[in-house]
Amino acid sequence: MRVLLVYGSSEGQTRKIAAFAADCLRSLGHRVICADAKDALALPHPGEFDAVLIAASVHLGRYQPAVIRFVRQHRAAISARPNAFLSVSLAAAGRESDDIAGLEKCVADFEESSGWTPQLIHHAAGAFRYSAYGFLTRWAMRYIAHRKGAPTDTARDYEMTDWDDVARFAGEFASRRHPLSIRG
Repeated sequence: MRVLLVYGSSEGQTRKIAAFAADCLRSLGHRVICADAKDALALPHPGEFDAVLIAASVHLGRYQPAVIRFVRQHRAAISARPNAFLSVSLAAAGRESDDIAGLEKCVADFEESSGWTPQLIHHAAGAFRYSAYGFLTRWAMRYIAHRKGAPTDTARDYEMTDWDDVARFAGEFASRRHPLSIRG
């Protein structure tokens, strides 16, 4: 199966997760093109692929505008084949009802703004990239981390991603052969 994996990343964790998912799919015998949505002119057309996986991260309740533009422009081609959305956020590491509700709202807003309803949605935890944040963002993220019981030492970064979970998701996505309407 030929898979197009288009991602948007702000501090680099979604890029890392997308590369890992692409490697998982390749290990299952699939050919994968992994491309950054910011490279709009270099992005292949989804119609040239058997399946499409979109990955983006949540920042201030929104996904990367480049991802939204790509999906909006190609939603018919994406919807015509097996597809999935891999949502990356720190809230995915949480188990509180407000974390889950917040993620559902972010995805609903993404669906509305892009015009695309993914067949499969998966939430992956991102990372605290304290080294990539400016002063105010670092302070705000440390405060959020403290409230959630997450690591607060801003002298280092912390990956919250469950790599086994991402590998399971990639395997589930690879097993799809026709468009289904399954969300989970």
